[in-house]
Amino acid sequence: MHKDVERVILSEEKLENIVKSLAKQIEKDYNGREFIMVGLLKGSIVFMAELMTKINLDFRIDFMVASSYGGGTESSGKVKIIKDLSISAKDKDILIVEDIVDSGNTLNFVINHLVSNGAASVKVVTLCDKPDRRKVPLVPDYCGAVIPDEFIVGYGLDYDEKYRNLPYIGILKRSVYE
Repeated sequence: MHKDVERVILSEEKLENIVKSLAKQIEKDYNGREFIMVGLLKGSIVFMAELMTKINLDFRIDFMVASSYGGGTESSGKVKIIKDLSISAKDKDILIVEDIVDSGNTLNFVINHLVSNGAASVKVVTLCDKPDRRKVPLVPDYCGAVIPDEFIVGYGLDYDEKYRNLPYIGILKRSVYE
């Protein structure tokens, strides 16, 4: 375990089981449908890479960058799209891949953006859900794990662009960011 991590909440084994389970649900729901898997960068990259290798369907991938964090530990609430899709969302089924749903502000903004650009449907798969922090009424369609209201890192999740490479998800020690 990394010296800055207080404790592991999702081990490598647990993450592998979560990804396999989510992939099976997505395969069942999207069987026979063409869809675009859209990763919200940067945090979703590890989760999306693992998830897409477990889904035995044909689909396209694309990425978006939307941010409301900056360098802090809490959402600023102001969302901006830094990189939009390169594939048109018009009349397409979209599956957003998210690392964590926290306040829901960024994800809500992205969903509304895709719908306003003509997406046929928009669903969300998230690795982690932190409903205690929700500021908008948003429930992910697929959820790997509901987690406590702690600042987590690893498996793509970062603090100030660090810790993304940890193979597990752990709670970051408060002394690191306070």
